[in-house]
Amino acid sequence: MLLFLLSLPLANPWVRGDGVGYYAYSRALLIQHNLDFTADYQHANTSFREGRLDESGQPRTDFRTPTGHLENHFTIGPAILWSPFLIVAHAGVLIARAFGSAVPADGFAEPYRYAMAFGTSLYGFLALFLAFRLAKKFVSERWALFATLAIWGGSSLAVYMYFNPSWSHAHSAFVVAVFFAYWLRTREDRSIPQWILLGLVAGLMLDVYYANAMLLLLPVVEALFALRDSIQQRRASAIPALLFRYIIFSAMLLVCILPTLLSKKIVYGSLFESGYIPISLWNWKSPNFLQVLFSANHGLFSWTPLLLLSAIGIFLFWRKFPRVGGPALCAVLAFYYFIASYPDWAGISSFGNRFFVSLTVFFVIGLAVLLESFAGKFSSLRSATLASAVLLLCFVFWNLGLMFQWGSHLIPARGPVSLAEVAHNQFVVVPRQLTGVLHDYFFHRKELMRQIEQRDVQRLNEHPVP
Repeated sequence: MLLFLLSLPLANPWVRGDGVGYYAYSRALLIQHNLDFTADYQHANTSFREGRLDESGQPRTDFRTPTGHLENHFTIGPAILWSPFLIVAHAGVLIARAFGSAVPADGFAEPYRYAMAFGTSLYGFLALFLAFRLAKKFVSERWALFATLAIWGGSSLAVYMYFNPSWSHAHSAFVVAVFFAYWLRTREDRSIPQWILLGLVAGLMLDVYYANAMLLLLPVVEALFALRDSIQQRRASAIPALLFRYIIFSAMLLVCILPTLLSKKIVYGSLFESGYIPISLWNWKSPNFLQVLFSANHGLFSWTPLLLLSAIGIFLFWRKFPRVGGPALCAVLAFYYFIASYPDWAGISSFGNRFFVSLTVFFVIGLAVLLESFAGKFSSLRSATLASAVLLLCFVFWNLGLMFQWGSHLIPARGPVSLAEVAHNQFVVVPRQLTGVLHDYFFHRKELMRQIEQRDVQRLNEHPVP
């Protein structure tokens, strides 16, 4: 908790890019009590506004849906999770205005954005805390802690926990961790109320991020195990009760995704219109398996190499704890296939492959299992601890340097990067610029963000995204 509190100055109250769409649901519903996103388009960052607004500053007609609303294909789940923080911020602004404050109660002012950024950071921390608690069930506390701290600093999570808090990925890591934790806790003998709650958590998980539907393989594989056991033990009478529980689970899931369905009905005119590329056009028969992992264009392992160790550890987790690791591995592989089939698998403007931030809990557990296995190769615990700490710090420092390069636009935010340029920057440019940029980030952040946005617009104009 102390580390989290010390890290809060890193939280960046910035609404930009995809975050404009996510935050718009919160602001429009809280302030306007509707889903009119016009003001959100107009207050967005330059690269978001360009192409969406006409010369008079009004949204272009081609961004209108059949219902007359502005296009917003992003999910409503983050708005649901932000709501406690934004309601408190709004109440505070209204009270302050009653005493003469000039802070506008419009959802764009600093109190709202700081509340949003704090909420996101808290959800990211809770995702890590849950992952740590779960990892301790399978390995010693030492390796669970090492793995958690390493993933905190050595994956893409920190970017979306602090630098781009208006995006959905930290929230997704949180709800997936909650779902897995509750599934694991109730796995042995789940009561009807627990099935109801599991279904509600599953629905929220989908409200936050559609790709999280792949995590539903956890209860699906569990059901297959239970069905196999019933058949082998000749307990056919148990099958109807099992079916009834899964019907309850599915019904509760549908109840909890009503906010998503209703918002899409209002915005697009259809309950089942997501606004994304139709799944019939995805690359189901020719997934980009290798590119997703190793491409210079935001490959998972090429950008965040620590996660290669986590992936190995997830397979070890399956081998050591098959009844838990088996469903987890199936869910992770299904998620991998889902993202590899998505036409925009690289995430366009992304640090690493941001989609996989959802799997943070599995990366922590996998890395913890691998570290404990690695420690068994040493003659003493002290030697294993020192070797592990040095190894993990190398990955973390590399990742922090790469985050600096990406955030300050030393390398392109979109498209492939030159690995040679990345390596040169890590050892030559980053050490030279780090102190000055960090000073500006903490003491002149608004101007620094303006400069970063200008660089992004310049790069985007020079190299338009197809």
